Amino acid sequence: MDYRTGIDAVAFDLDGTLVDSRLDFTAMRRELGFPEGIGLIEHMETLGDAAAVERAWAVIERHEMAGAEAATWIPGARELLAGLHSAGVPTAILTRNARITTEHMHRALDIPVDLVLTREDCQPKPDPDGLHRIAAQLGVPTARMIYVGDFVYDLQTARAAGAHACLLRNERNGRFALEADLIVDHLDELALHLGATRSAG
Repeated sequence: MDYRTGIDAVAFDLDGTLVDSRLDFTAMRRELGFPEGIGLIEHMETLGDAAAVERAWAVIERHEMAGAEAATWIPGARELLAGLHSAGVPTAILTRNARITTEHMHRALDIPVDLVLTREDCQPKPDPDGLHRIAAQLGVPTARMIYVGDFVYDLQTARAAGAHACLLRNERNGRFALEADLIVDHLDELALHLGATRSAG
């Protein structure tokens, strides 16, 4: 597939894809007493006690804000976004993070995207609701969008929405490769696929 002619918009996951916020989900689960193997948001839905839910959200948001304050660019992300912007390709972020922490990273790193959807704006991944909303707001069909992420939920979301699924592979997520249409080990590779090779500077 020629992504340079087959893609009209690019959507990204945030943590582990565009930014490194050093979120430690194992530490979060340990503090919350949540089990491995199920998403934090999904496990929250099994809690019957409103006070327990409120306490859990407070822990999650504290970790997320600490991560937001420490966030740095993933190598190649800034240059890729600058190239896409220069080429006139619409871009978006779809994240399970809270709006307040996402906006903090957005401002602190001056992330140049056209649209940002957080967990307050749509159903959480892997539900395709967010990508459908992004496609509608950007005015492109999901079949001509690619969604880039580092976790299986990102790939499942893309597939459920009818978009192309790109895995940014790292030393921990290679087992998700079968779910992806495209696999890159560095965002420079994705820039080549998309023809977005213009530098930020």
